[in-house]
Amino acid sequence: MSRAVRVVDASHPEEVFVALREALTGSGDAVVPRARHQENGSGGAAPGGADAGDERSGNGGVGTTWPSQGDTVAQNVALIIETSGSTGAPKRVALSADALLASAAASAGALGGQGQWLLALPVHYVAGAQVLVRSLAAESEPVLYGEGRFDAERFAEAARRLTGDLRYTSLVPVQLARLVESAEVGSREVGAALRAFDGILVGGQALTPTLRDRAERLGARVVTTYGSSETAGGCVYDGMPIGTTTVRAVDGLLEISGPVLAEGYLGDSERTAAAFHEADGTRWYRTGDLGEVGADGEVAVFGRSDNVIISGGEKVLLDAVERAVQEVAGFGHAVVVGVPHPEWGQVPVVVVEGTASLGVSELRRIVAERLGRAAAPDRILEVARVPRLSSGKPDRIAVTALAADREA
Repeated sequence: MSRAVRVVDASHPEEVFVALREALTGSGDAVVPRARHQENGSGGAAPGGADAGDERSGNGGVGTTWPSQGDTVAQNVALIIETSGSTGAPKRVALSADALLASAAASAGALGGQGQWLLALPVHYVAGAQVLVRSLAAESEPVLYGEGRFDAERFAEAARRLTGDLRYTSLVPVQLARLVESAEVGSREVGAALRAFDGILVGGQALTPTLRDRAERLGARVVTTYGSSETAGGCVYDGMPIGTTTVRAVDGLLEISGPVLAEGYLGDSERTAAAFHEADGTRWYRTGDLGEVGADGEVAVFGRSDNVIISGGEKVLLDAVERAVQEVAGFGHAVVVGVPHPEWGQVPVVVVEGTASLGVSELRRIVAERLGRAAAPDRILEVARVPRLSSGKPDRIAVTALAADREA
């Protein structure tokens, strides 16, 4: 059994919402929300990151990337999320209606009930698509932020249009930071918006304790989330698995099981087999993240296993360096990447927007005291703007290339 594919322009979330409603009930086609930058086969990668050999001809629709309008997929596939992952290699994550609705139900249970959502993330990312799915599950109309750069005052205006008894939104840390900064300098409207939500989900990358504390002092109810497209979005809230999700650590790497798991990667059986496996009758997803699970089930995520460099013969977890740097005043939005070094092999480089609030020597001392000398940043690169994906997360491929180019 198969069903047709419907490609929907992700810049029109209201159309994606309608298409998803039909897909989840089984009466409509499988939905591919596709952004304009994905139309040439990049699958969400940074410009120039596309694998041209992975493109397939189609029947039109939004762009010519496979799958295209009218192509077919398995009957149980309701949503396809196209993402570059951490390496830039395109992935097409196939999600069933059961997985999407199981995730929505688990989220509602963890948050205290179904509610109305404000969509402030792109819907071609799973976090944005899940805002629509949760809205459908709650039989509620979402409020749409719309296109354009994230602006705190505009977000506050959108929040005022919410009418539900319970109100939620989903953000990435940089968006939360802009709201907090605006409220801290005196915007009463933004402060009121932060307090208006019964839950503000924050995921996509690590949320620093400092930023969370600042948000909560303003009255925001923040919930950190961990998950991916392969788990239909966030499946761990504030360190605890939600619903019937189970998380375990195998040789220091996190694996996830439960009804939220994707079917696999569309058209890529080899990658599917590498990421999803069965053990004792249970299907598991290998996340590729380093972490541990406590005796009480609490999940600690240390960072990506592929975001490690060897500096002077020592392993350095760049995610840990970035967390340490972001805790330093003035470096809350900094990004840390690894670049080649003639003596040490590779070294961490800190990339910041504007002028750094601290010299590299002092920053090196702070990080070295916490993580060791090998983790100390080699230098600070000041840029006008850190390259970011449309989700708001740093474009690490572009940032790394920028840092390496400046070094050359």
